[in-house]
Amino acid sequence: MNRVEIRELTKDYGTNRVVDHLTFDVLPGRVTGFLGPNGAGKSTTMRLLLGLDRATSGTSTIGGRRFTDLQAPLREVGALLDPQAPHGGRTAHDHLLMLAASNGIARARVGAVLEQTGLTSVARRRVKTFSLGMRQRLGIAAALLGDPGVLLLDEPTNGLDPEGIIWIRELMRALAAEGHTVLVSSHLMAETASFVDHLVVLGQGRLLADTSMAEFIDSRSTPRVRLRTSDPDVLRAALEREGLRLDASEDGRWTVDGIQAGAVGALAAREGVPLLELADERASLEEAYLDLTADRAPFSSAAA
Repeated sequence: MNRVEIRELTKDYGTNRVVDHLTFDVLPGRVTGFLGPNGAGKSTTMRLLLGLDRATSGTSTIGGRRFTDLQAPLREVGALLDPQAPHGGRTAHDHLLMLAASNGIARARVGAVLEQTGLTSVARRRVKTFSLGMRQRLGIAAALLGDPGVLLLDEPTNGLDPEGIIWIRELMRALAAEGHTVLVSSHLMAETASFVDHLVVLGQGRLLADTSMAEFIDSRSTPRVRLRTSDPDVLRAALEREGLRLDASEDGRWTVDGIQAGAVGALAAREGVPLLELADERASLEEAYLDLTADRAPFSSAAA
């Protein structure tokens, strides 16, 4: 099974504890966002999972096995950690061909992933001539090479143009829908909100949240409804009887805190109040994330 399991994972560098007794699962069939401030321990956790660093204590396994015990790891786990890693003197084709040969992957997969990532026309160019976006696509091609069941992607949209961002977003969703396990680390909250189903949030090496995105946002925000009506006085009186208040906003609309749109709609219908617009107003992922991690960031800018 493609389940990623982290159990009491801890990593110390001297007296500095970077990962602190982490425990969480990454499940197949959904895209999991891996969030946290700089220095939260996200990259270190990925490196521990991939056997690039040794844990001080605890375990990290993929399908019940350590990455270092996998016979052909690229056929089970694809990872994008550093798009600058490929040797600049090799061509994109030769870089992927070398990886394929080392893991018993069919040669035909090289051409397939080059086409999938839009690199066919530059496959014979040396990597040192690539732009950041092209290197990013090559890193994604390497991650996809073995058609693995698990994908670990660190900042996959970095350097991509708008078309590339849409492409990788749809790719991650499609892979999750096919039953793959997808873990994505990113600092771009608005972009992350467009494709993740589940969130794992770290702060100072510790687990702060492990929940669905909808539950995460709801837990960090107060229900609010935004509406427009041609009869605010009647609606205001009805809301006040329920202990609620109708407040004017600058754009000509009205807001009500502490209630959801369905309940306001039912109350308005009962009172015969016409509603021209009615919608729940929820916090964005960025707002909810900042609310949770405000005191967990080791570096923060002064207020403007």
